Amino acid sequence: MRRLSLSRSLCAISAALCLGGMTGCSTVKPYKPEVVQGNFISREQVQALRAGMPRAVVREILGTPLVASVFHADRWDYAFSIRRQGAEPQLRRLSVFFQGDRLLRIEGDELPTEAEFAAQLEGRKATPKVPLLKLPADSTPAKTNATASATSNPVSASAPKAYPPLERD
Repeated sequence: MRRLSLSRSLCAISAALCLGGMTGCSTVKPYKPEVVQGNFISREQVQALRAGMPRAVVREILGTPLVASVFHADRWDYAFSIRRQGAEPQLRRLSVFFQGDRLLRIEGDELPTEAEFAAQLEGRKATPKVPLLKLPADSTPAKTNATASATSNPVSASAPKAYPPLERD
């Protein structure tokens, strides 16, 4: 009799442990991979565009468009989306319109700078802009460059003016 109650209590304890373990699994979220689609276009890239630019130059700056339709030959569409676990999905669009071979206008969403986008990916705030370094008014660029080149690269002062040929006949 004692043996029967011991086995029942062991079964009850093991069932309680199994149920407790299963409830702990329900709070664990599965890993969802980062999904990036399209072309990331930064504010700096859009600022480099000027009305009247040829298509080839626009393609060099922005890259290949995501959509270039045969039915809308004078319009290129760029789209970018990113879905990350624990973050809001991001979707940005940009349309570039041409007249013939020349850029006519640009329409689209507000685009982040490259620094802002990198900060979003890392989960931190964007770093403030770095101030431009300027020479003091009393220094002259020629004098500063001459002393800087002499002190920064001592090997260049002793380098030969001409080099011998690599192969001898």
